[in-house]
Amino acid sequence: MTTEPETIHVSVAWPYANGDLHVGHLAGAYLPSDIFARYHRLKGNRVLMVSGSDTHGTPISVEADKRGIPARQVFEHYHERFLLTQQKLGISYDLFTHTDTENHHKIAQDIFLLLLERGYLYKEEQELLYSELEDRFLPDRYVEGTCYICGYDSARGDQCDNCGNLMDATKLIDPHNRSNPDDKLIVRKSEHYFLDLSQTSDALLQYLETHQDHWRPNVLSFTRNLIKQGVEEGLRGRAYTRDLDWGVPVPLEGWDNKRIYVWFEAVNGYFTASVEWAKNNGQPAAWKDWWYNPDAKIYNFIGKDNIPFHTVIWPAMLIGIDGIYSEDSDRKLNLPYDVPANEFMNIEGKQFSKSRNWAIWLPDILERYQADAIRYYVAMSFPESRDSDFDWDGFLSRVNNELVAAWGNLVNRVLGFAYKRFDGKVPAYDELTDADQAIIARAEAGFDQIGELLAQVKLRDALIAAMDIVRDANAYLTEHEPWKRIKDDPASAARTVYTTLRVIDNLKILLAPFLPFSAQDLHEYLGYDGQLFGELNIEDYQESTRDHKALVYDGSTATGTWTRSDLQPGQALREPSALFTKLDPEIVEQERAYLGAPRDEHEIVVE
Repeated sequence: MTTEPETIHVSVAWPYANGDLHVGHLAGAYLPSDIFARYHRLKGNRVLMVSGSDTHGTPISVEADKRGIPARQVFEHYHERFLLTQQKLGISYDLFTHTDTENHHKIAQDIFLLLLERGYLYKEEQELLYSELEDRFLPDRYVEGTCYICGYDSARGDQCDNCGNLMDATKLIDPHNRSNPDDKLIVRKSEHYFLDLSQTSDALLQYLETHQDHWRPNVLSFTRNLIKQGVEEGLRGRAYTRDLDWGVPVPLEGWDNKRIYVWFEAVNGYFTASVEWAKNNGQPAAWKDWWYNPDAKIYNFIGKDNIPFHTVIWPAMLIGIDGIYSEDSDRKLNLPYDVPANEFMNIEGKQFSKSRNWAIWLPDILERYQADAIRYYVAMSFPESRDSDFDWDGFLSRVNNELVAAWGNLVNRVLGFAYKRFDGKVPAYDELTDADQAIIARAEAGFDQIGELLAQVKLRDALIAAMDIVRDANAYLTEHEPWKRIKDDPASAARTVYTTLRVIDNLKILLAPFLPFSAQDLHEYLGYDGQLFGELNIEDYQESTRDHKALVYDGSTATGTWTRSDLQPGQALREPSALFTKLDPEIVEQERAYLGAPRDEHEIVVE
């Protein structure tokens, strides 16, 4: 029975363009979203995967101040590095853009004005921390202190990374200027607009009830408690504007020195990037297929520190702007169907720290290891239900013992043997035995089993299930030993090789969302032409007077489908090479030596 393709929107957290990407970014949002999107593309579903560099906000300003250069130079530098890094890792966005495009500015301002017009924004004076030394209101990210909820001594002015709660900077214990601890901060008042969350609390609770069956327990309970606590205590508004000079301007007279708060502006990016993608493809209304189609599903891939903004504030904004850019004002914008937030990935038992360089930077390790090796280890260590750890002993072990010795060795042994002993073709066979049929059926059953896990965003479980089939295939091959039977019983050897090639062909697709580069190599070794997924390119767009570079996925040449192997006897094979490189045990100590050691700053040239 043929089913209609699903319409899937994959919204991916926007990284601040103030430094290189690290494995925490990869584990938290970028690799999970890519695996999920690639699976749905193989299924034949309509996928739109968008994200981009978060170019505004104080993290960029902090880095710019440190380097003594304009904020724009910082974000443009790291945006290009993001593009290259993610292209090398195969993160297949339909569009990876940034938030300083004309398109994003205009829509973010339109949303602000629409919320104001509909009464979802109100104006109020706010007490903020002011630096007399710098003669300005100090942005939240410039403020650090002890969390008044959990006691964590390095909470930021906007959020505590330890307990995940949003912060009121004026309530921090011993708040101080991060760049100058001796700077005595005082409290002053400033007028701002606030999003009136009290107007959406009932709708948000109803929204949670309709999605509780498929949300992760940690995300659901955290969000429900946050809203219920707010309702009981009188859900407070959240400041929508900030005293800043870098960001999207507030589109009102007399507000020239204020900007839209980056957290509100950046989450608009899932919407604005969809509109930009549609325009770039010459179909300016195509984005509506994902945002107004009631059968479409929107997934927000984020880290746990971003949960409140994606399960409370962003849905509240969407409720407030129903009908935007629609011919029918009663049409409802789709709220996120699922927010599969991951926990944190620590490094060798310690939390990531940019200031101490306790980090594993993606551009660095991509120079030393295969992208699929990095993807495999991180996916096997996904922090889906609890914090996980990137351990170099674990990386060595999983790559050598699982990726190389189990999967790579299975492929190399069988393809190499078939290519040499069967004239470079898939061997013909007589009737398959029960054992042959059983291992083929075992691999084919993976399409339903693993597919269901991927659809439920249980990605680590899906990879474990696929590798279980790899182990069963190795056991089958070891038992039947075609390299020994080729002389005395060539028909048996041919049957075993054919059977194992069929299993490998199935595993190629089952593992392709996780290991797209080696899957493509294997696809070609097995004699197929074309691309499983298509191309991922960095493209140039012209917006106003400045160039705009973006990462774009083109699936028009994709040939792969989520279907069982139909490998035929006589199909010509290509001479294979090893899919994966075995690692030297010495890499463990070499990599550990980089942790905490000074890292060269990337020079940013001011043009």
